[in-house]
Amino acid sequence: MSMQREAFLDQILERGEYATREEADRAARAVLALLGAHVVGDVREQVAARLPETFAVILLNPLRAAEPLTPERFVRATSAWIAGSTEQTATWDVSAVLSVTADLVGEDLVRRILLQLPPGYDLLFGRPQRALQ
Repeated sequence: MSMQREAFLDQILERGEYATREEADRAARAVLALLGAHVVGDVREQVAARLPETFAVILLNPLRAAEPLTPERFVRATSAWIAGSTEQTATWDVSAVLSVTADLVGEDLVRRILLQLPPGYDLLFGRPQRALQ
């Protein structure tokens, strides 16, 4: 069952310590669009099924990724998509959105997501690898 949009954004707003829901929405849209370009198949569909519809559509209709991005490049790409962002603030954005998403989808699906991504994303999801083994 998917979460309501407002509840999802409220969790991101709190986790990211944003001033407004609009800031949380902007971060969620950028991060989930990039994530959707890197997670494929039934894993992407299962994540989308748990997201609010607005964000599920973003995840399911990503831009095409030419190659998998390392966590550092993922953060830089996020920074490029969010006006006024720096790599430091983008790291905060990515971690806020991905850790809320991880809480929403559960540990089993987080493991499956991480298997599709280059090493190092576990920290962005707030799930250090040793804790998932």
